[in-house]
Amino acid sequence: MTRLAIPEHLLKTRRGEPVTFLEAISEALFEEMVRDESVFLLGEDIGVYGGAFKVTRDFLGYFGANRVIDTPIAEGGFTGAAAGAAHMGLRPVVEIQFMDFISPAYDVITNYIATSLYRGAGPMPLVIRGPVGGGNRGGPFHSQNVEMAFFHTPGLKIVYPSNPRDAKGLLKAAIRDDNPVIFEEHKALYRAPALREVLPDEDYVVPLGEARTVREGRDLTIVTYGAMVHRSVEAAERLDRDDGLSVEVIDLRTLLPLDDDAIVRSVRRTGRLLVVHEDTRTGGIAGEIAMRVNEKAFEWLDGPILRVTAIDAPVPYSGSLEDYFLPQTEDVVKASRYLAAY
Repeated sequence: MTRLAIPEHLLKTRRGEPVTFLEAISEALFEEMVRDESVFLLGEDIGVYGGAFKVTRDFLGYFGANRVIDTPIAEGGFTGAAAGAAHMGLRPVVEIQFMDFISPAYDVITNYIATSLYRGAGPMPLVIRGPVGGGNRGGPFHSQNVEMAFFHTPGLKIVYPSNPRDAKGLLKAAIRDDNPVIFEEHKALYRAPALREVLPDEDYVVPLGEARTVREGRDLTIVTYGAMVHRSVEAAERLDRDDGLSVEVIDLRTLLPLDDDAIVRSVRRTGRLLVVHEDTRTGGIAGEIAMRVNEKAFEWLDGPILRVTAIDAPVPYSGSLEDYFLPQTEDVVKASRYLAAY
């Protein structure tokens, strides 16, 4: 049997070359499909076209049409088909072309997939992944963050990485997990030159449910995730340089389950908490985090818990309006200064 050559663009880590966030996602999918023949992909245009963002470029030629399945535009249908495959012992990875369009699959995800294990139907090893987030002038149908639509659903896990190393390790962990995982990938990070990094050549996973301290600090804690990690770090560096403030930045990485221990440890050390997320304000994860800190670390707080978020509106098409809609570094700096004054 002739062994196919691995596509050139998937060999960068083996050669010690830096990879982008998108390439890290591709490597994770490819390596897991090679490692475990029960892993297969479903989604719109992922085969012949290689995906809207080319995450699965050349996968069809390597793995064949039985493992890289182009689907109709029917998110509820092919997500339901993936659930059936998971029941039969396979490990499907569903791509939603833009996560805004996960809504047609909301019923099967929340009423069937998330409850499967509880109802005694067995494990549900299924990943639903795709691009989220604004900043690319995609307007209201291609720019949303969908995490909180599913955060209230027991039985699901929600992952939202911020850098290539975590993206690869978290996706591998999600594929190997026996629970359904919603995996959000911010498209502004996909090809960001500043995020290119050399990844470990050996197989590795990043455990689900564990936050990461990106930057240590003494005066204030910023809890965030996704693209906002980078704006928060930029704000922290400005505050250190201009104000002498020592700001700790926590990257949640996994939103469900939340790493309460990491958040509480940091707040007990700094006494102040700012939560930053790109998702809209009302019903965002900042409210849940604030309540948990009130329950577990209220006596360590030296001021109110603040949040910097997108505003409660659909994502605008206009560039200037979208910039106003999205949290900016200056917003994080301003909120941090206000909080530090307590």
